[in-house]
Amino acid sequence: MTARALEESGVATVVIGTAWDIVTHCGVPRFVYNDLPLGNPLGRPWDLNMQSQTLDAALSLLVDAKSPAVDTTRHAWSTDEQWKSTYMAVNDENRESLRERGEENRRQRMADKAAGLKRD
Repeated sequence: MTARALEESGVATVVIGTAWDIVTHCGVPRFVYNDLPLGNPLGRPWDLNMQSQTLDAALSLLVDAKSPAVDTTRHAWSTDEQWKSTYMAVNDENRESLRERGEENRRQRMADKAAGLKRD
C-alpha cells in the first residue's frame, strides 16, 4: 500500500521481499523476490555480498523497468530446499524448549524494563 501511494505521488519504488504470494497480490509495480525465509529479504544475515547483490538488483529494476516487473534473484538459503520445511517449525520435539526460551526472553525484557533499559 505504501509503494502504491508513493507511486501515485510520482516517487518510484521497488519492494524487496520474500513473501511472493503477499507482495504479488498487492500488485506493486517493481518487486525483487528472494526465495529466502521471511525476515531475510536482502539475504542471509552478515552475507554482505548477497545483500549487496540484492540491492544492486533492486536499483537496476528501478532504473530499467519500463512497466511493472518482478525480478527473482538466484540466491539460496542453503544447498538444498529442506530449510523450507524446517525453518521456524514448531513441533513436539522442540515445543517445550521454545516455550522455555520464550519465557526466559519475557523475563529478561521485564528485568531490562525495570532497570530502565530501552531499545534504540
